[in-house]
Amino acid sequence: MYPVVILLSVALGLQVAAIGTPFGMGSATTGGGSATAQTPTTKDDLVEWLQDSTPRVIILDRMWDFSSDDGTETSTGCAPWDCSPNPQQALNVINWCSSSYPTVSVTYNVSSTSPLYVGSNKSIIGKGKNTGFQGKGLYLRDIENVIIQNIVIKEINHHYVWGGDAIQLDNTKNVWIDHNYIQHIGRQMIVTGFNPSTGLTVSNNVFNGDSIYSTGCDGYHYWVALFAGNGDEITFAQNSVYMTSGRGPHIGGTSGYTQAVHIYVSPITGHALDPYAGASVLAEGNYFINVVTPLIADGGSVYAPLTSSDGSACQSALGRACQPNTLLGSGSLSALSTAGISSKFKGVTPMSASDAYTYVAKNAGTGIIN
Repeated sequence: MYPVVILLSVALGLQVAAIGTPFGMGSATTGGGSATAQTPTTKDDLVEWLQDSTPRVIILDRMWDFSSDDGTETSTGCAPWDCSPNPQQALNVINWCSSSYPTVSVTYNVSSTSPLYVGSNKSIIGKGKNTGFQGKGLYLRDIENVIIQNIVIKEINHHYVWGGDAIQLDNTKNVWIDHNYIQHIGRQMIVTGFNPSTGLTVSNNVFNGDSIYSTGCDGYHYWVALFAGNGDEITFAQNSVYMTSGRGPHIGGTSGYTQAVHIYVSPITGHALDPYAGASVLAEGNYFINVVTPLIADGGSVYAPLTSSDGSACQSALGRACQPNTLLGSGSLSALSTAGISSKFKGVTPMSASDAYTYVAKNAGTGIIN
């Protein structure tokens, strides 16, 4: 029989390293690697460890609440949406508020508008189901090799557009964002740009749009994911996109490659995929339930097969057929531009849409792996 202390060490050891292996575009990501795991006990340590240049495995054992750290501020914002009840309002960041929008007084948490910076070679890993960050998001800029796994990010001025993002990336390489839970965010749950994010895999996350405040006054969050980096290379896989109305995700505007694969999308009152000019997008094996508009054709090159015959067009580039998408109670999906197929998308093992639905419902989010 092993001594209790050894058994305890082994049990704890299972919770100090990232679980699983990154795939797709982010397959080369190792994060903090073999660095000794550390659990911060003060905000000062947490902030320093996140942003310094030392390779680290950072274990989060609690919900770190930054909401009230810098107090509140009241300023003049605007009300772009005049619906009822509970429309989102907006902070006048970068003079975003049009002169045609009514002005309103907005009071917001100052801390939530300035994210936590993350340096290179970090693994940020939560223990349990409800550890992570409240009132602040993460900002990855000019860095490489970061894993963010099993954490919650929530309550970032969700009354206000421009109130803060959950995860921002700009000029990054090799990042794996996996098994996280994001809800009640003012603006984007995840955003890239304008410099490229390459080697990025966003997998097994729950993007929960169930919100008090929304642009349509229906409780469905609009601002889910904005992939706007010039030259992004992204795998967006095995995620749950729930109760949203747009940008699920918005892709492109310049150039880049995104594989949207094995996503469980339901219900959506507006649109899901939104590929813009310059984007090359392969959407395969996704399960759309009660999605009003699965795809907005904004000029991107998109291949989204609906039949096995459609899927065969992927054979030459990927060495396999693509998995058809499934639509139930949803609008039409018509996008068969073969320019959306690229050999860059080889790093994903195919799964049928029905298997993806079952897998994501069971495995996405926090508390599953750690």
